[in-house]
Amino acid sequence: MNVIIANKFREALSNLDIEIIKELDGEFTVDEIINTFQNFFFQKMILDVTALKDYKDVKTLQQLSLSLDVDKVVLLLDGSPETSAPEYLSDLISVGIYNFTMNVDGVKWLIDHPNSYRDVAQYHQLDTTHESGIGPATVSYAQDFKKCSVICFKDITPGAGATTLIYIAKKQLQHNYDVVAVEVDKHDFMYFDEDKMYSVTSGELGNTISKYGSSDIILLDGNASSAAEMLANDTIYLLEPSKIQLNKLLARDPKVLERNKNKKIVLNQCMLSNQDVSDFEFETGLTVFAKIPPLNDQSDENVALDKFFVKLGFYKQDSANQGEDKKGIMGIFK
Repeated sequence: MNVIIANKFREALSNLDIEIIKELDGEFTVDEIINTFQNFFFQKMILDVTALKDYKDVKTLQQLSLSLDVDKVVLLLDGSPETSAPEYLSDLISVGIYNFTMNVDGVKWLIDHPNSYRDVAQYHQLDTTHESGIGPATVSYAQDFKKCSVICFKDITPGAGATTLIYIAKKQLQHNYDVVAVEVDKHDFMYFDEDKMYSVTSGELGNTISKYGSSDIILLDGNASSAAEMLANDTIYLLEPSKIQLNKLLARDPKVLERNKNKKIVLNQCMLSNQDVSDFEFETGLTVFAKIPPLNDQSDENVALDKFFVKLGFYKQDSANQGEDKKGIMGIFK
């Protein structure tokens, strides 16, 4: 079920052919919207930007993004000079809002086809901080994403293994691709003693992605920084499905599973059978994208990962079909 918050465009949005669980008309402060929907379950929120007071100040949208899951928000802009300015659109991307449009047809499309960073990278301006103070501006690095696929890994259960998995994944992928690994705001990579593995700060990440944009793949360890998730083409959320880890997670955060619905969930270090995974999906309400068994980080060959990579669209990892002309789901690899 969906939510509509409308003001100037209430009539146009009333013609959307979607199921509505709640609808608000008028103008509201960002705090009023957060208080109303922070603990309210919905599939999509269609937000008429004119229903938000002070919407021309992107810091208002930044406040919204810190309290709500903006992956579920479809923002209908009013087409004013302020909200159609390149700096404003770049700031929306910097705070994690990718699903924005200036017409109702765009809203209809984004409900079923949400944007990833790749879809809006051409609007993102990086390099130096501009006057809004939200994020960087001036030089667009969109061209760097035409070839390179940037994949972020984040742990849902603590210690789910993102850092080690990236190390193993890099070694496995580099048999067929030019791969770089980057960790953000931490220094664990130094213990692997492996080349093309770099440690940077969140502020350095945009320039680092640009620097290595000629690579085929950049793997990001985003556990310590939200910037990695924002700049990635795709994000993998790792969950260790052991009972003790899940129970600890739910004890700390009872709503964590609900917040991670519709994300790309991967069960890491997983020994569950296919039937066990089906039962897990039923009990948690999550959809499992893939499962990865325990891996040997001392080995240069972990072919058990190849099925996962092929599912992501890296078909060169499929040794049975390396000669075929396939195009991956990223739309860039053959």
